[in-house]
Amino acid sequence: MPAQPSQLRLAAALTALEDEGVVACPTEAVWGLSCDPDSERAVSRLLALKNRPVDKGLILVAASESQLAFLLADLTPEQRAALSAGWPGPNTWLVPHHNRVQPWIHGRFPTVAVRVSAHPVVRALCEAFGGPLVSTSANPAGAQPPRAAFQVLRYFGGSLDGMLPGEVGGASGPSQIRDLATGALIRA
Repeated sequence: MPAQPSQLRLAAALTALEDEGVVACPTEAVWGLSCDPDSERAVSRLLALKNRPVDKGLILVAASESQLAFLLADLTPEQRAALSAGWPGPNTWLVPHHNRVQPWIHGRFPTVAVRVSAHPVVRALCEAFGGPLVSTSANPAGAQPPRAAFQVLRYFGGSLDGMLPGEVGGASGPSQIRDLATGALIRA
């Protein structure tokens, strides 16, 4: 698994996030874009970069389950066990949001997609930020998700506010998505 970013680069990415910016970083399988999920300005900018409609919703990625506790508090012990069995790692779950996240995060859905990452760069960024971040593949809608930094730069050039260096993890594709209520596989 790739190494954690330097404190200098992490501080620069954190400053960009705090200034409502959009940053790119490697994840378990592809490069991703992240921003502050509570900043409508940052999320709007991220969606514009990707040419993605707000009603589709976005994934929240965290460094630990405790960073998602506000969303997981109402789950049954069996549901919590299912989440814990696949985390940290490239496993995303749809959980009820009970209006605890902004509408620009959950889109038109009664659930929100959440994941605890195993990637050291993502984990370090979420830890430095102090909570979950938006995580979506670093490509325009319909384009191939990037597995290398040069592809991110090709897609977005100087439009990003920060970029953490590193390598993607060993996963072969974007995280699988499952509905926690039904166990149904939404994206393989």
